[in-house]
Amino acid sequence: MPSTALAGIRVLDLSRILAAPLATQLLADLGAEVIKVERPGAGDDSRTYGPPFAPGTDTAAFYLSCNRNKRSVTVNHATAEGQEVIRALAARSDVLVENFRTGTLAKYGLDAESLRALNPRLVYLSVTGFGQTGPYAERPGYDGIFQAMSGMMSVSGHPEEPMKVGVSMVDILTGLYAATAVLAALRHRDATGEGQFIDLSLLDCGLASLSHFAMNYLVSGEVPARRGNGGYGGIPSQAFQCADKPLFLVAGNDKQFAAFCTAADRTDLHQDPRFATTSARIAHREEILPVLEAVMRTRTRDEWLAVLDEHDVPAGPFNEMPEVFADPQIRHREMLVEVEDPVSGRLPLLANPIRFAATPVEGYSPPPALGEHTAEVLAEVAGLTEHQIQGLRDRGIV
Repeated sequence: MPSTALAGIRVLDLSRILAAPLATQLLADLGAEVIKVERPGAGDDSRTYGPPFAPGTDTAAFYLSCNRNKRSVTVNHATAEGQEVIRALAARSDVLVENFRTGTLAKYGLDAESLRALNPRLVYLSVTGFGQTGPYAERPGYDGIFQAMSGMMSVSGHPEEPMKVGVSMVDILTGLYAATAVLAALRHRDATGEGQFIDLSLLDCGLASLSHFAMNYLVSGEVPARRGNGGYGGIPSQAFQCADKPLFLVAGNDKQFAAFCTAADRTDLHQDPRFATTSARIAHREEILPVLEAVMRTRTRDEWLAVLDEHDVPAGPFNEMPEVFADPQIRHREMLVEVEDPVSGRLPLLANPIRFAATPVEGYSPPPALGEHTAEVLAEVAGLTEHQIQGLRDRGIV
């Protein structure tokens, strides 16, 4: 049976909500052992971010989205004994991930400097809203704030109204940056024997994700306009209303535009010098778009999808969630998996999208119940006896 890519790596996960837990879930999917540390009684705040909740439980779907393949341990880090437990776990871990506000864990001796003194090989990742330095370093923040401050909302929405991306996009992108950073730090650790501290900011990640929008501004000095469902690439590259339903169409180069014109029985458009090249179509955007909008209303969505596919022109329907999971391509790629949950029964989960040839992502375990693995982890990793664990429980430490 093939080995997992991160077999033998232990991650101590002190994070909650979305960005950092998403990163540790990705590491868990790739085979790392992830120990999630939560507060006794309350746990990760996102456990209560419902409805909806998993059937028969008080665990929110939000929590389920980013905590599979982990083991849950409850520890009260605000107590001296709890801090010793976390130190014992950190001393035997390869990675520690946390997203407390800047300076919080230093109060308890659980900051990077303190824990790396115990374990120099430890990769310590801190995810915060604004980073460890700067005038905003101690501020709290959430995804919508970072979408607004990073400029993401300034390029999203209609001209008259900036709009956030529907999903928590900065959190998700930060989670991906975080997992990438951990993997790079582990590579460095394997080469040098030394771990390191990683300072990751949601605001930084939000800005970095603007990519070519930011570069267009930096090069030209022109503030990008909001274009709703319209793009900045070749034209057409946007949503169009068909005779019945909308679709999204992209003819990203001259060959594809010529193919679109053939499919639409409008070869005159491609022959028109105003529209013959990508640059010309961009220059004459306001002239060509009304023409294309009228053309697209002449057929139904499915008629357009069929003829565009026949002519190799990229297009796709707007799918609501039921249509997404019924799509034959999504089903073929097995992006929906089910696991057995001891309370909910069959629990559906989104699959990891990475397809490895040698180290496939195969195992999925349900997100853990609060403190489900406390006893086994403290015995196995921290080396505590059953009597010691029970004593900690009696005092409300775990």
